[in-house]
Amino acid sequence: MTADGNPGNPTPLRQVAGLARDVSAGLIGHHVLVERLMIALLTGGHVLIEGPPGLAKTRAVKRVAQGLSGGFARIQCTPDLMPSDIVGTQIFRPDGGRFDFQPGPVFHDLVLVDEINRAPPKAQSALLEAMGEGQVTTAGVTRRLPDTFMVVATQNSIEHEGTFPLPEAQLDRFLLHLNLGLPDATTERAILDLVESEAREAPPPPVDKLDSATIRAARVAVADIFLAPALKDFIVRLVVATRETAGGPLEGLIEHAVSPRGTLALAAGARARAALLGRDNALPEDVDALAADTLSHRLIPSWRAVSEGLSPRDLVERLLAHVRPW
Repeated sequence: MTADGNPGNPTPLRQVAGLARDVSAGLIGHHVLVERLMIALLTGGHVLIEGPPGLAKTRAVKRVAQGLSGGFARIQCTPDLMPSDIVGTQIFRPDGGRFDFQPGPVFHDLVLVDEINRAPPKAQSALLEAMGEGQVTTAGVTRRLPDTFMVVATQNSIEHEGTFPLPEAQLDRFLLHLNLGLPDATTERAILDLVESEAREAPPPPVDKLDSATIRAARVAVADIFLAPALKDFIVRLVVATRETAGGPLEGLIEHAVSPRGTLALAAGARARAALLGRDNALPEDVDALAADTLSHRLIPSWRAVSEGLSPRDLVERLLAHVRPW
């Protein structure tokens, strides 16, 4: 039964939750990945997925695209990728004696940027304006992207030859940065069974696809999720603790602290996670669950932290152990 009492007319948030179930049905052991993709969809954010090959990163994004009515495009990054291959280019029309703009793949609702760290810096920078402002400027003309524009990028965590590390400015554009690990034996067997069953019979496509109006309505509903003042203070204290040079839990371990964009991202993510779980208010557990994926790519460890073998995620976990909501 929906909020309006009509089981045949689900609310936008329930429709997004239904999409999450459809996506999860074709993935094994990726509940967190699906949840994070839905959180990004509900907040208008972007996701960077990092992990070794063969973990269904691309498969997950394609399954999300199958449940959306908007356009989907995939950009396969290579060292010779040009900015025009992403945003588009001016094409001369001899019959009319004029130049027309041919939009690139970035002008779609959902854009998969596969192996983003294989693109050279000039091509990577072509995504900055799109991800940060939802628009593209070419030849002095600014063009808006779809309201539901979302980038999901992937990168290989074990192969770095011929790659270009993402600069901090671009990493900061991602709402979430996920690190995927290899599955255990039980999950691996379930994956084998799923692939074999799909080889015999292809899974049916989603019955109902989410349109732009539904996604926008879901985002409005997420913005109304209650975030208590004490929880806001908890988020702010977490972020500010990365800037404390003396006396803080990360003293001497941070080279570059988290910016206010991290605070906004963590608050928005907590609201979206609460909505996905059917709550009308965010809880400290939402902040705990999302802190590493939201803050780790926004801070730079110091040489001391690196020498001690501490990763950004280790630093966030240490932060959570010292900064609590009470």
